[in-house]
Amino acid sequence: MSTRWPCCRSLAHDRTMKSRVHPKYRTRCRVGNWWEYERALVLRGDVTLWLSPDAIDAWRPAPSGRPGGQQQFSDLAIETALSLRLVFRLPLRQTEGILRLALALMCADLEAPDDTTLSRRSQGLSVGIHRVPANGPIHLIVDSTGLSVVGEDEWAAAKYGGRGQRGWKKLHLGVDQLGTIVAYALTDSTVDDATTGVGLIQAVDDDIARVTADAAYDTIAFYDAAGARGATVVVPPDRTARVSRRRPRSRARDRTVTAVKVIGRRRWKKASGYYRQARVENAIFRYKSIIGDRLRARRLRAQETESVIACSILNRMTELSRPASFATGS
Repeated sequence: MSTRWPCCRSLAHDRTMKSRVHPKYRTRCRVGNWWEYERALVLRGDVTLWLSPDAIDAWRPAPSGRPGGQQQFSDLAIETALSLRLVFRLPLRQTEGILRLALALMCADLEAPDDTTLSRRSQGLSVGIHRVPANGPIHLIVDSTGLSVVGEDEWAAAKYGGRGQRGWKKLHLGVDQLGTIVAYALTDSTVDDATTGVGLIQAVDDDIARVTADAAYDTIAFYDAAGARGATVVVPPDRTARVSRRRPRSRARDRTVTAVKVIGRRRWKKASGYYRQARVENAIFRYKSIIGDRLRARRLRAQETESVIACSILNRMTELSRPASFATGS
């Protein structure tokens, strides 16, 4: 069945439409559950929230049964300490101090891992993202952002003068319609977004009803990966996109290219619901405002552990409460 798009005026008029709305006509919103949401914001700074009873009970690992020295702290204990570090933006030594104080206030006869242990164990820590159960198929929204890494060149430039090279990594996020992070990946800055997006689609365990992304993901491989999961793809084609005339081709992508040419890019975005892309952009904003815009770890495996724990922190904060906004008029 062919998709019928709303009629419109000329394409030239569509291209000249202003993207900004005058403040007089802008829709005003209000948070309906402000009291509940405010309490959740306060709980984010509660140390006992991140130092859960499960972590206290499993603080010391079970004997491995192998000869030699045994680990003094479990993986859950290391993950808890690193979570406190990211939430409160602390160096490793200050993380040890605040964790030692929290254990003393809770009257727990436990020791806090030192900074050397945290640095070493973070490189081989096996952690997973905190999952929030979904009710039915999800709407996967994908995007990426950059996280800076303070490397040796930048440190040498700050010490001896001159200009240093500032490295950075790409953090790829996939969120659902509620803003919960369901897929993630940390790659080099040179890795293609669409290639990583295919992996994000395959990493989602829940059923996917729709996949939304920006024009950087306009590839046939991305369409095929979403089609294999039975999902509808909402990706604006490139400005120079054309209908495929040879294989490999994607009929779903060809329909999108044709629709954009017929009704215009702006009206297609509104009709297809592309503006829900703001969900993942909001998740990226929350990541950088709460966790930070740079990676604290220096080694790759520790950086991957840091990004996973950061995504789990955001999911736990989102699970506490979400703002229920509603329009109050213009």
